[in-house]
Formats: sequence, C-alpha cells, structure tokens
Amino acid sequence: MPRTPARKRVSKQKEESTVKVRKEGIRIKQENTDENYDILQKSIREKLFDNQLPETHAFKEQKKHLLEILKRCVKLGESNSALLIGPRGAGKSMLIKDTLKEVHAAIDVGKNLLQVHLNGLLQTDDRIALKEITRQLKLDNVVGDKVFGSFSENLAFLLDALKAGSKESKPVLFLLDEFDLFAHHHNQTLLYNLFDICQSAQTPIVVIGLTCRLDVVELLEKRVKSRFSHRQIHVFNTLTFEEFMDVAETKLQLPNDFQDKCFMKQWNNEVKMAFKNTTIIDVIQRHYDLHKDIRSLHLVLIYPISKVTALNPHLSAANFVEVSKLRSLDAKPALLHGVSVLQLCLIIAMRHLMDITEGDPFNFEMVYNEYQKFVQKKSHSIQSYDKAIVLKVMFVVSIFLVL
Repeated sequence: MPRTPARKRVSKQKEESTVKVRKEGIRIKQENTDENYDILQKSIREKLFDNQLPETHAFKEQKKHLLEILKRCVKLGESNSALLIGPRGAGKSMLIKDTLKEVHAAIDVGKNLLQVHLNGLLQTDDRIALKEITRQLKLDNVVGDKVFGSFSENLAFLLDALKAGSKESKPVLFLLDEFDLFAHHHNQTLLYNLFDICQSAQTPIVVIGLTCRLDVVELLEKRVKSRFSHRQIHVFNTLTFEEFMDVAETKLQLPNDFQDKCFMKQWNNEVKMAFKNTTIIDVIQRHYDLHKDIRSLHLVLIYPISKVTALNPHLSAANFVEVSKLRSLDAKPALLHGVSVLQLCLIIAMRHLMDITEGDPFNFEMVYNEYQKFVQKKSHSIQSYDKAIVLKVMFVVSIFLVL
C-alpha cells in the first residue's frame, strides 16, 4: 500500500489534537457552568430560607428598642420584659435573630448572655417548660441531685445556680414564642415567676414574648399583669409594592463575593430583566394584594429558582404563573384528585356517618350499609359493587385518609 507523506501525517495529527483540545475545553466549560448553577441554587436557597431582615425592611425603631433592652441587661444587669406583637409572617423572629446577631457583634458578650427559647406549641404546660429550661441551661445534673416541692422553688434554684461565685449572675434571655399559649397554662406559674424575677434584684433576665394577638395582655392574670413592664413593640407589614419588588429581586441576586464574577454579573442582569416582565410583575402584584409578608414571598420565589439549570438558564414567567396557580389551589379538592367513583362514594358515606354519629367511631358494616342506601338512591347512575370489592377499596381509602 502507498504510504501517507510525512507532512500529511503531521497535519492530520495536529488536526486531531486540535479537535481533542476543543472537546476538552468544551467539556471543562460545561462542567464549570454546571458547577456555577449548582452554587447558584445553593446560594439563593440559603438566602430564601435564612431568617434575615432585608435592608428595606429593617424595622429600625423596633430594633433600636430591642437593642436598648438587651444592652442594658448585658452591661448593667438590668432585668426587663417586653412583648413583640405582629401578624404571622411580619418578621418578628427575623427581627429577634437580627437583633441578637448585632448584640453579639457590638458588645463583648462572649458566653455571658445565655438564651432560652421556648414555644407555646411545644411546651404545653409549665412542667414541660421547666424541663426545657433546665436542658437549655445545661443544669440537668444539678437538678438531679435536688428534690423540690413546688415549681417556683425549682425555677428559683435554677436561676440561683447561674451565679458564678460573685455578686452578679449571668444575664439570661428568655424568648417565648406563641406567648399567648403560655397565658393559658394553669395559674400562669411560669409567667408569674419570670416576671417576678424581672421586678426583683435577682438574676438579671430579659423576657421577650412573641405573639400575633393584640389582646394578649388581657389574657394575663392580675398578679402577672402587675409584674409585667407593659412594653409592647408592634411589628407590621408596611412595605409598598415597589419595596416588595425590590426585596424579591434582591433575594434572587447573587452576592458580590460569588467566585465567578462574570457569571454573577450575567445572572444579576438576568434577574433585573426578568423583573421587568409584565407577567412576573402581575403575579407578584396578586401575591402582594393577598400577602405582604416576606415569608410567603420566599415560598413563591423558591419554585422558579428550582427550575433554573444549565440547560434552562433563565427565569421563566411560566414558572411564576405555575406557582401562583399552585398557591391558589384549594387543598381539599386537590386531595381527592384522581380517586375512583367507588372510593369517592365510600368517602361520602363515611362523611355522612360522621354527621349521624356525631364523631363516634364506626365500622365497615356501617359504612357498607350507608353505601348501599346511597347506591339505591342513585341506581340509575352509579354501579353497585360486591361486598368483597368494597372491603378492599375501603382498606385503600382508610390508608389514604390516615396519610
């Protein structure tokens, strides 16, 4: 066979190596792009799920008030109490977290300020609350060696145990979420003792209650109310639509310390262009008319951002429309979507039995008899099934209802 000239062989090898380098470059570029979008997803999800106040939603007056209370407790050992009142999603928890972050940054607190977080939905009575206080203050072993009679003696001992061999004690911050539920506890013993310590020269503590009820003070007993400082800090949603849009846009933008500066600028410009789209503006406007809180806005933004990938690198207006439909969907009909006619008949029969028995338990025979009556009335339009088939379907429905 004739041999290929040397020049042609060298030229062919160069072409092959050039193609190989190009393919390798495209592969590396694709990997870098995929990595950028993975980091983008992670960064924006952290911003959406991290309880931080937006710059345009800083609650300056309320934050200043809380800072003053906490600083006086840490620096001067001054006890105090306050209520943070506002509707759900207004930013009460975000405000507390942001304030505590600033307190630790501005003051040389170290480990001096102890924090106890209680929630009225979890600590349903004072004894459970006391156990949680003991656990969070890491005094389980101390309490284990002592026997107390009443709740107040136990609580007093726990606070006295915080003294570190000097005249002053470590300041303790008590955060009571769902404060109004603590007011329903028997005799309001926990609230009475906490507020009583605030009024006396014992361990310096700050009690801050978070609630959405404006009439929460009226729920307090007279002896508890007399020991409360009556400081009320109100938090309301005061954002205009333009500020609401700015918050949404800021939440979806990448931070300045993003590793790929070119990708960061490109994405931030993409977000700015997306928020000029009239469809997206209409979706956020409808959401703003119903919910002005930041937390619900996060739930709207998470769906479109979850659809962004290297293959689909744009914020689609269709995804905003889709999430708007999902949020406006009625949950109860959605649960029944896709059930068979027989399953629906059995659910109707069980619902009818609940009305008849007024909540008393019922068995399969009762449901089957109710189903037979229903079929006889609608025999012209509903097919009748054997008892064995109904029993199997009843089993599936019961599992569906439990889940």
